[in-house]
Amino acid sequence: MTGFGTSKVVSLPEPRHDGGMSVEKALGLRRSVRKFSSDPLTLADISQLLWAAQGVTSPGGYRTAPSAGALYPLEVYAVVGNARDLSPGIYKYLPRDHALRRIDGNDRRDELCRAALSQIYIRDAPVVFVICAVNERVTGKYGARGNSYVLIEVGHVAQNISLQTVSLGLDNVVVGAFHDRDVKRILKNDPDEDPLYIVPVGHGKR
Repeated sequence: MTGFGTSKVVSLPEPRHDGGMSVEKALGLRRSVRKFSSDPLTLADISQLLWAAQGVTSPGGYRTAPSAGALYPLEVYAVVGNARDLSPGIYKYLPRDHALRRIDGNDRRDELCRAALSQIYIRDAPVVFVICAVNERVTGKYGARGNSYVLIEVGHVAQNISLQTVSLGLDNVVVGAFHDRDVKRILKNDPDEDPLYIVPVGHGKR
C-alpha cells in the first residue's frame, strides 16, 4: 500500500483472462442471492470483479463494458467489510492502474444498509460494490440523451459483475432502492457523482 495524498493506493493482482466457465454456463447459473455467509472474499476475487466491471482491455483505453463515445462516466467503489489481504473500508477503483484508492478506513456496510432501506444483505455481504456516474461526461457531448446512455451503461457493468461473480463460484444481488443523498455521503462522492446501483457479493446461503 503506498501513499496517495491523504488516502492510500492498493495495487490489485493481475486479473485472469481465461476462466474455467463458459459465458453460456454463467448465464444459466446466474441468480439473485440475498443471504450470505461470513466467509471473506479474497483480494484476487475483488480484483477480478473490478476488472469485469471497468477493466481496461486495450492500449487505447477501451474497457470491459461499452460506453457511448468511449467517455466512461461510471466510477466503481468497493465497500469492504470482510476480505483477505484488504482492510475494511471504502475504496475507489482506478481502472488505468488496476488499483484501489482508499477513501475511508472503516467498515461502512451497516450505514450503507440503512441508506438502502435496511436491505440486510448489504450489511451481510463481505464486499459491496457501488456503481456511480458523472453524467456530465456524456451529456457534454450528447446533451440530455446522454442521461439515457449512462443508464444503459450501468446495466452493462452490473451484468459483467454478475457473470464474473458466477464464474468465481460466488453469489450476488443487484439493488436499486436506496436514498441517493445518504449513499453519496457515505461514499464521500464528489458533488457531480451520483450512485446508481449497489451490488453485494459473497458466498451465498441457498
